[in-house]
Amino acid sequence: MTDFLHVPVLLSETLDLLNLRAMPAGRQAGNKVVDCTLGLGGHSEAILKKIGKSGKLMAFDQDETNLKKAKQRLKKFEKQVTYVHSNFENLKLKIENLKFGAPDAILFDLGLSSPHVDKPERGFSFQKEGSLDMRYDQTQELTAQIVINTYDEKKLADLIYQYGEERRSRVIARAIVNERKKHSITNTLQLADIIKAATKGKIGHHPATKTFQALRIYVNRELEVLENALHQAINALAPKGRIVVISYHSLEDRLVKNIFRYYTRDCICPKELPLCQCDFQKKLYLLTKRPIIPTGIEVAQNPRSRSAKLRAAERL
Repeated sequence: MTDFLHVPVLLSETLDLLNLRAMPAGRQAGNKVVDCTLGLGGHSEAILKKIGKSGKLMAFDQDETNLKKAKQRLKKFEKQVTYVHSNFENLKLKIENLKFGAPDAILFDLGLSSPHVDKPERGFSFQKEGSLDMRYDQTQELTAQIVINTYDEKKLADLIYQYGEERRSRVIARAIVNERKKHSITNTLQLADIIKAATKGKIGHHPATKTFQALRIYVNRELEVLENALHQAINALAPKGRIVVISYHSLEDRLVKNIFRYYTRDCICPKELPLCQCDFQKKLYLLTKRPIIPTGIEVAQNPRSRSAKLRAAERL
């Protein structure tokens, strides 16, 4: 039961911006909501309480362990919830196949769920020894260990720079390649020590932070998946439907900002064309001109929320 003590990030702000409501008895069906990142069910539980018995929720998670724990947490709402053991890049397909209908609200909370961080064997943390796994979906083949031990130096350096925004990526890649010539790199502490030695210690944060981020994003195709899913979500929303996205690093936040802005445009033609030829129709109104961040009180109570940024928009 201790997992259920997990506190969702920016909860009150999320609920306000999703604009949810419970319908009185005898009235039309309530809100249809999609939680694309179920995790341990913290946001979903609050959403279900908000929409009442007339509301419906579709909840995605590609991690089977998370699904089992969330189902236990949300047991009293089981008649209202459709659980989807799948990556949210399949959002459009699942909404159509399961005849869920156009959602009134869609939520993405892109942060790592607690089990991913707290279980060393998942390989997401460099604080404790664990295998270099980093997969959300344990059925996929590619792991961080395969990347670290088989990719050439240039490819390693490029992905560490691209997905971790790590300026020392070439130094780190060279150190990894030199070390694996002696023996395979198989665990998190081993990799963290290699990075620390190569970069001569800390600079503001643990020197392995950005490399671990890069590997996690690459292994799980996070940015590619997010981009595809955001386009699907925006086009799936009912009129006046809301989309809320909570991101945790600059690459995610930049992607969300750019896609939201894209759908607020009246024209997507190249600037050099004198007249519009695209017939593009804008689909979003921005609810957050700038991202909402946690208060100092929330960060003190939940340090994992410190890098969170929330953006929201409404379907026209």
